Amino acid sequence: MGAGTRIEEALSAAIDAADGPSCPPGLAAAMRYTVFPGGARVRPKLCLAVALACGDDRPELSNAAAAAIELLHCASLVHDDLPCFDNAALRRGKPSVHCTFGEPLAVLTGDALIVMAFETLARAAGAAPERLGPLVSIVGRGVGAPFGLCAGQAWESEPAAPLREYQRAKTGALFIAATAAGAAAAGADPAPWRALGDRLGEAYQVADDLKDALEDAATIGKPVGVDAALARPNAVCELGVEGAVGRLKQLIGGALAAIPDCPGADMLEAIVKGEAERLAPAKALPEKRRVRVAA
Repeated sequence: MGAGTRIEEALSAAIDAADGPSCPPGLAAAMRYTVFPGGARVRPKLCLAVALACGDDRPELSNAAAAAIELLHCASLVHDDLPCFDNAALRRGKPSVHCTFGEPLAVLTGDALIVMAFETLARAAGAAPERLGPLVSIVGRGVGAPFGLCAGQAWESEPAAPLREYQRAKTGALFIAATAAGAAAAGADPAPWRALGDRLGEAYQVADDLKDALEDAATIGKPVGVDAALARPNAVCELGVEGAVGRLKQLIGGALAAIPDCPGADMLEAIVKGEAERLAPAKALPEKRRVRVAA
């Protein structure tokens, strides 16, 4: 079974467990609307790739870890789009959750998905109970304070925010959680895998900054120009387009160098290079050149 199928089945099982006669219909519909259809599922795919590289001896647990990471990512998007933050009307090419279901249900949908992520881990814990504690700690660190998604969002309420700390918390933290959780779910030491998630996460955010500045909403499926309009820390504003492209190349190279020595190293290298191709904003590279990294 491929990684994509594993992820979709795990997400479906998680949503199905919360959906039923006792669940308010609007909340059930909003949760399903948020999670399906998904985006690229980059974080859960990375989680499973690391688990596979580490042996993946408890696939039910690594599936749960991947699903939990994606549920938390989806929750963050719902909250990020709210009027009190980005006030975004579009997400993944369709109306955002608060525009479709209203603000109260959008808040509750994000909250419910956060809880669902940890419930999903708990349900799979029977496969290897001794691994649950480290997994919960890793995932919790990726979404809480002082380094996780909540901290990243909170930096936007400060008068000034250091770019790298802001981006590491808002985006990088969940990539770090993905790589570390993949290792922990497979019974491996998560520490050597954190650098890969950190560098790939920052690369993803720099690429997103480039797209926000250069692309259009129809191309990327969400509003553009948000960072400039809200005066948020942004790699393009700080480094310029050429500087941001250079930083993206540097980070992709750093991600490749950070892959630990393991049987799945070639597979992970191919994934990182594939992400480099996908992330590079075409309008930043006028001759349709992509971000090139050393072999």
